[in-house]
Formats: sequence, structure tokens, C-alpha cells
Amino acid sequence: MDKIPMTRAGFKALDEELKLLKSVERPAVIRAIAEARELGDLSENAEYHSAREKQSFIEGRIKELEGLLSLAEVIDPSKLSGSIKFGATVTLLDEETEHERTYQIVGEPEADIENGRLNLRSPLARALIGKDEGDSIEVKTPGGERSYEVLSVRFI
Repeated sequence: MDKIPMTRAGFKALDEELKLLKSVERPAVIRAIAEARELGDLSENAEYHSAREKQSFIEGRIKELEGLLSLAEVIDPSKLSGSIKFGATVTLLDEETEHERTYQIVGEPEADIENGRLNLRSPLARALIGKDEGDSIEVKTPGGERSYEVLSVRFI
């Protein structure tokens, strides 16, 4: 399988979520299932079915996180330089609206557009890869073509 690029912060966040699920959430749901069993008839026991559903979700998320972490290739952006690549923090100017936005290009598991973390596989990130400060790019978006100017590229 292919390695999954990830920043140290992204790896740490996923690892902490995994530890929380294993040490807090899993034992809590096991206790909830045991308590619900003590209430009697399981076929009409809403607490039991709810706890089992939550257990299924937790176990699935644990497996997903273990898979992601086992394939993670942690990259330290502060050791990089040059043109835009994974880990770069890029400030863009929307050439139509004159609105500036700053994004860090990160791996898919840690992407969060609302917090400025742009998925490496997104159309915008793919258009940015290999570009430098001062370059302009055209990106096809669901709302139509957009033009951006790269104002700055930092590796922090």
C-alpha cells in the first residue's frame, strides 16, 4: 500500500484520538453494554442496542485509525523549502474578489478546509504543486473557473 503523507501535528492528533478511543471510549461502552444486559430482555432494550451501535462505531474507527497510522509517512514541513509541495503554507489572492486566504497543504486524514488545511489531492492543491510566489493559477471549481495569485510560500 502507498504511504500516507502527514504532518507531525496530524499524526499526533490521530494518535491521540486512537488512545482516547482505546482507553476511555471503548471501556465506557463495554460498561454500558453490561449495564444494559442487566436490565433484562435484550430484544426490546433500547439502551443495549444503542450501546452496541456505539461499540460498532468505536471499533470501526479504531481499525481505521490504526490503518492510517501504520501507513503514515510523517513529513516535517520546516525542513522543506522551494516551490509549493506537501506541507507548504500558501497565501493566495483570489484575483476576482481580491480576497486573501492562507492554506497549509496536508494529507487527506488531516485536511480541514474550514481551518485552512487543504487536502493534497484537492483540485486547488494539485494546481498549486510546483508553483512559486508570484505565479498565477487557474482552478476549475464547482462554481466555475477561479484564478489565484500565489502571494507567499512558507514552510513552518
